[in-house]
Amino acid sequence: MASIPPPPPPPEPSERLRELVRSGRFADALAAFRAGDGPGWRRPDLLLLAATAATRIGELAEARSLAAEALAGFRARGDLDGRMRALNLLGVIGFEQGRVPEAESAFREALALAQELADTQLAARAANNLASLEHLRGRAAEALSLYRGALLAYQRLGDRRGAAETYHNLGLVFREMENWREAEDAAGEAVRHAEVVGEPSLLAIAVTGRAEIRLQRGELALAEPELDRAARFARDSGDELGVAEVRRLRARAAIGRGDDVTALQEAEAAYGVATAQQAALLAADCAAVLALALRRLGREADAASRRSEALDAYHGLGAEHLAARFEAEWAAGA
Repeated sequence: MASIPPPPPPPEPSERLRELVRSGRFADALAAFRAGDGPGWRRPDLLLLAATAATRIGELAEARSLAAEALAGFRARGDLDGRMRALNLLGVIGFEQGRVPEAESAFREALALAQELADTQLAARAANNLASLEHLRGRAAEALSLYRGALLAYQRLGDRRGAAETYHNLGLVFREMENWREAEDAAGEAVRHAEVVGEPSLLAIAVTGRAEIRLQRGELALAEPELDRAARFARDSGDELGVAEVRRLRARAAIGRGDDVTALQEAEAAYGVATAQQAALLAADCAAVLALALRRLGREADAASRRSEALDAYHGLGAEHLAARFEAEWAAGA
């Protein structure tokens, strides 16, 4: 009688987590890591995968802790590649949390390591991230130059995720410049590449970016269905911050319709998530929308408080152009 072959061994933890992250199942990846048992689960590669998953769903405090532990482990064993990737991720987290000098230092060190290791893809990611810092500081020309360089690298590599992210970022810069044709083209390319990748969190980012362009142009009938679509993608991926970003824009759309009560409700919900997850720029943007909605409802003292909070946050981030834009909007009585 033929013997029954033993069942195949379970997949190695890093393979399982990597596949979950690769397929965009970030909440599942983080849950699998949290359920892991034993010292083997504190390996730097597993910590970095878990930190990546946590970042993608907006769990920034946990992501920061995991990425820092991963970096320490990579440093201890002299792993330059792991150190480079952990630094880049810590830069992303620092950027989201408003730790701008810390983020810049991490991105620059990651870029230097990428150049030393001839890692074109990571060099493109670090350049893309440094461009976002320049954009935050209102340096549009410098941001565009870095974004375009990163985009060329992604195109050579056939990296559609990187291309989608960079096209999205280009769209943000062009939108702030009110260069509408380029903004629409870049946002459309971001959506196109994201649709090929098929990852809900990436699609949420790209579709939200296109919706914001339409919203800023006053095209509410085009923007609102896009926001609904973006919200579905963000919920599907478990991205709380992505959902909060959509709710912030829904608040702006509601102001455009004259529905100030809904604007306040959406802005408050978005602000609550942003502050709970320590997302500094999103919290500042939400405070700005809250201030506008509160003033329109006649709650002048509350509006003034939120206005001061938004301005202080923008100044603290070095985003003087965002503070000036909000002040102009406030003065115009939006």
